[in-house]
Amino acid sequence: MFPDGFTYERAGTVDEALDLLAEHADAETELLAGGHSLLPTLKNRLASPDVVVDIGRIDALRGIETDGDGETATIGALTPYATLEADDALLADCPVVPEAAGEVGDVQVRNAGTLGGNLAHADPAADMPASVLAADATIHVRGQDGSRTIGIDDFFEGIFTTALDEGELLTGIEVPLGDGNATSAYVKKRSPSSGYAVVGVAAAVETADGTVESARVATTGATDHAVRLRAVEDGLAGETLSQEAIAAAASRATDDLDGATLMDDDRASAEFRAQLLEQYTERALGRIADRR
Repeated sequence: MFPDGFTYERAGTVDEALDLLAEHADAETELLAGGHSLLPTLKNRLASPDVVVDIGRIDALRGIETDGDGETATIGALTPYATLEADDALLADCPVVPEAAGEVGDVQVRNAGTLGGNLAHADPAADMPASVLAADATIHVRGQDGSRTIGIDDFFEGIFTTALDEGELLTGIEVPLGDGNATSAYVKKRSPSSGYAVVGVAAAVETADGTVESARVATTGATDHAVRLRAVEDGLAGETLSQEAIAAAASRATDDLDGATLMDDDRASAEFRAQLLEQYTERALGRIADRR
């Protein structure tokens, strides 16, 4: 199908993009980044905006920068998945992000789609939301009133809904880089028809003297938006990453879904997703244990 007609605008800088959003504040406006999410919805007429603002050529929003102390990495919103999955610093110290990026779509999609577009779209079956939740990321945004940050725990609010305000632009994603006591992993059950996650689980665990000091475990695909599995995190606290402790913690995967509801659709029933969620939580934690 062909999309409905719309006005096309291209921004060369963040300031230009914000000015265009302000100029068209009274119209229905969509941002075009890599096009991975927006173009299919336009073609299927699931979205019919009056204006499309193309931000895909803002070079300042591309790339990955590590701070001088090597404690954090800031990822530009327009950084494609292919760059994430090949980044040495992330692979070494925050593997959950490049692993999730490597699970997105196919080669063509990973070269075109962007991290910022993925997170702003907030598809409940997308891979990246769970990974940044597990990584304890911070979202950087800009609007006409200036810049602000949003903690990742406050970013995803519901299906296709985030904490971004009207007229705001997601500019970057900051992730902590772990040390020798921390590692992370992402695993998923892939939909054979779309490649999206039927269930995906991202986990990040920090240990001290062989026991779990802190853990962040998140799911995508299973629920109507990406959420942390806090009951699993609580079950891991103070435990070793033994097979028995991992299985016991994973068995609590559906105990507290943080206000989210299990998805029930033609890909999988809610009951089957609950079973998969437990199994894939155990797999993610098992991968982390193998890396210790």
